Amino acid sequence: MKRTKKLTAAAVILTAALALCSCGTAGGTAEGSAVSGGTRAETGASSSAGSEVTRELFAMDTYMSVTAYGRNADRAVHDAIQEIKDLDAMLTTGDDTSEVGKINANGSGILSEDGKKLMKRSLELYESTDGTFDISIYPVMELWGFPTKNYRVPDDQEIRKALKLVDASKIRFDESTGEVSFELSGMKIDFGGIAKGYTSSKVMDLFRQEGVTSGIINLGGNVQALGTKPDGSDWRIGIRGPGETDADAKDYVGILTAHDKAVITSGGYERYFEKDGKRYHHIIDPSTGYPAESGVVSSTIVSSDGTLADGLSTTLFILGPDRAAQYWRAHSDEFDYVLMTEDGSLLVSEGLEHNFTSDRKITIVRRDG
Repeated sequence: MKRTKKLTAAAVILTAALALCSCGTAGGTAEGSAVSGGTRAETGASSSAGSEVTRELFAMDTYMSVTAYGRNADRAVHDAIQEIKDLDAMLTTGDDTSEVGKINANGSGILSEDGKKLMKRSLELYESTDGTFDISIYPVMELWGFPTKNYRVPDDQEIRKALKLVDASKIRFDESTGEVSFELSGMKIDFGGIAKGYTSSKVMDLFRQEGVTSGIINLGGNVQALGTKPDGSDWRIGIRGPGETDADAKDYVGILTAHDKAVITSGGYERYFEKDGKRYHHIIDPSTGYPAESGVVSSTIVSSDGTLADGLSTTLFILGPDRAAQYWRAHSDEFDYVLMTEDGSLLVSEGLEHNFTSDRKITIVRRDG
């Protein structure tokens, strides 16, 4: 069995010239800072915009970078780093003493304010996506070994047994008190499907509180930007494809221009293992218990809501092109998307028609069908 390492250097800061990007290492200069994931964002402050402050850390199992501009940038970035560390400690499933770890071990518990917000959004997404987004998928993820990296291919009987525990409608949650419990013994939850998006949105809120009007955060491929670049232009965000490396511009699916948006990509190439010549990726379809086979290899969501973008990047990957388009048409005021299919072509929702460029074949998905 071939075990893979999580790919690094995919959500990075781009300069105006892509060739100047420092990819594959964890950097932090204006020329580029590398983390893992599927998108890459451009920075660069004008001399009149105030100082640029960038800090990096490893949290939530990935490399991250936080950048802010202006007089209060240093304090804003300091607070952001602490917020990320606090949320990481609270949400990790690999520690029985974390908030989520205790709930999984005991089958019940009390959620903090952040935990309550995450649970509320998770259950809303579960309902909205007809169960495609399901935080109770964790027992199946454990079966495949993705949380521990002790990968294995379970048999059908094991998967059927684990799937009996996957049903977010069996989570009992009191929003006012934060009390949560499971109807089924052995159920477990994992907020990993929206944790980074929620975190990036919280960082944007912290920036605003400090008076920062221009900043960007890269949380392992989850990019979220506050305002525009300091010179007033939009951020340029590169979306990486499923290539083995991302050191060159040729590895980009395309370039997106945006401001005040989260741009979050999920792909089967991010975490996977191989056995007997077959690749098994970490995006599990809760209806089957197996890695999703929808014809999509990369799913990018663009939204002002980082939490939503994070949850939907996985959801649309599982739904596949037709059902993804159907879901978007019902929620087109909330997000836009870019899907890369197995033949390398791109499906782009019409809200991005004038903000996304690529050398690949593009089909615009329109609201009127």
